[in-house]
Amino acid sequence: MFMALQAAISRKAIDRSLRCFCVGVRSMSSWWKSVEPAPKDPILGVTEAFLADPSPSKVNVGVGAYRDDNGKPVVLECVREAERRIAGNLNMEYLPMGGSTNMVEETLKLAYGDNSDFVKDKRIAAIQSLSGTGACRIFADFQKRFLPDSQIYIPVPTWSNHHNIWRDAQVPQRTYHYYHAESRGLDFAALMDDIKNAPNGSFFLLHACAHNPTGVDPTEEQWREISYQFKVKGHFAFFDMAYQGFASGDPEKDAKSIRIFLEDGHHIGIAQSYAKNMGLYGQRVGCLSVLCEDEKQAVAVKSQLQQLARPMYSNPPVHGALVVSIILGDPDLKKLWLKEVKVMADRIIGMRTALRENLEKLGSPLSWEHITKQIGMFCYSGLTPEQVDRLTNEYHIYMTRNGRISMAGVTSGNVSYLANSIHEVTKSA
Repeated sequence: MFMALQAAISRKAIDRSLRCFCVGVRSMSSWWKSVEPAPKDPILGVTEAFLADPSPSKVNVGVGAYRDDNGKPVVLECVREAERRIAGNLNMEYLPMGGSTNMVEETLKLAYGDNSDFVKDKRIAAIQSLSGTGACRIFADFQKRFLPDSQIYIPVPTWSNHHNIWRDAQVPQRTYHYYHAESRGLDFAALMDDIKNAPNGSFFLLHACAHNPTGVDPTEEQWREISYQFKVKGHFAFFDMAYQGFASGDPEKDAKSIRIFLEDGHHIGIAQSYAKNMGLYGQRVGCLSVLCEDEKQAVAVKSQLQQLARPMYSNPPVHGALVVSIILGDPDLKKLWLKEVKVMADRIIGMRTALRENLEKLGSPLSWEHITKQIGMFCYSGLTPEQVDRLTNEYHIYMTRNGRISMAGVTSGNVSYLANSIHEVTKSA
C-alpha cells in the first residue's frame, strides 16, 4: 500500500511538472507571436526581383551603386593602391569612439574648404560615422536629446531612409515642397513659402548636391536665396552630402551650397559619405560634423556625439577610414582620385545625354529635357507606377515604382533597349 501511495504521489508530481513545462513552452513560444514580417525595402526589393528574373535581356536601373559601361562594379585604382599600402601594416586595434582623426580632418577639408578658418580654429565637432546613414542617425539622436521639442523638415520627395532615421530617433517630421512634377524641376516658389512659414528656428534637411531621388538641385542663385531666408528665420540647415565629386566631377562645385551657407554665417551640420565618390559602399565610411560657436563648444558637442555612438556601435571600423586617409593625405593619390571620380561622373552625364537622344530620335511626343537637366546618379523620369510595372512585366526593366532611374545601370549596350521600352509604355500618354 505504501508503494502504491508513493507511486501515485510521483505520478502527480510528474503531471504537475509536465503542466508547468507545457505552460512555460506556450509562454515562451508566444513571446514573438505578434511579430509580422517587415515590408520589403522598395529599393532592395527591386534588386531581388531582378536577380530572380531569368530573362537574358533584363536591365536593372534600380541599383544605387556605380557600375561601369559593362554593368560591373568598380574598385578605383586609388583605392587599390591605398589597400596595397595598408596590407601587412594594419593592426586590429579599436579606433577611438570618434574614429580616425586623420580621416575626419581630411573629410572636413573637403566639405568646408582646404583653407577653412572653421577647421583651423577648431570650431567643428566631428566624428567618423557609419557612412552617411550613420551620420544622419547620430545627428537625429543628438537633436532629440538636446532639443527634444524640435522637429525636422524633410523635402518631398527624399531618400526613403531619411524618414526612417528621424522616425526611429523619435523626432517629429514635417515636409516641405521640393519637386515640381509638371516641369520635372524644382518647385522653388513653394519651397521658399514653406521656409518662410515654418516656425522660427526650425531644422531643415537639405541635400547638398545631386538630390536623391530627383536629381534636381537649386541653382547657385536659388541657394543664395534659400540661405538668406534661413538667416531671416533662424533655421538650422543639416546637409546630407552623399555625392560630393560624384555629381559634377568637381568636389568644390558640388560643395557650393554648403560654402554659401558658411559665407552667410550659418551654423550647420553635415553628413558626408565615401560610398559613392570612392566606391567604398561596403566599408561604411562617413563623417558627421557640426559647426559650433567656438572651440570650447565644439569639444562639448563632440563629446556628446561620441556618447551617442557608444551604445550604438561603440567604435567605427578602421579599414575604410585608413583607405580614405591615405588617398586624401597623399597628393598623388588625391589627384588620381579626382581624375577617377570625374570619369565616373562624366559617364553618368554621358548616359543621360544618350538616353535623351535615343528617346527623341524615336519621335517621342513627350519632352525629355529633364533627363539632362537633372544631375547625379538618379533621374526622376516622370514615369507613372503603372508604366514602371509595364516596363518590368513586358520588358524586364527594373526600377522603383516612383520612376527613379539609376543612371549607373544605363550602359552603351542597353541604352537603346531602355529608350525603346520607355517609348513603348509612354507613347500613348
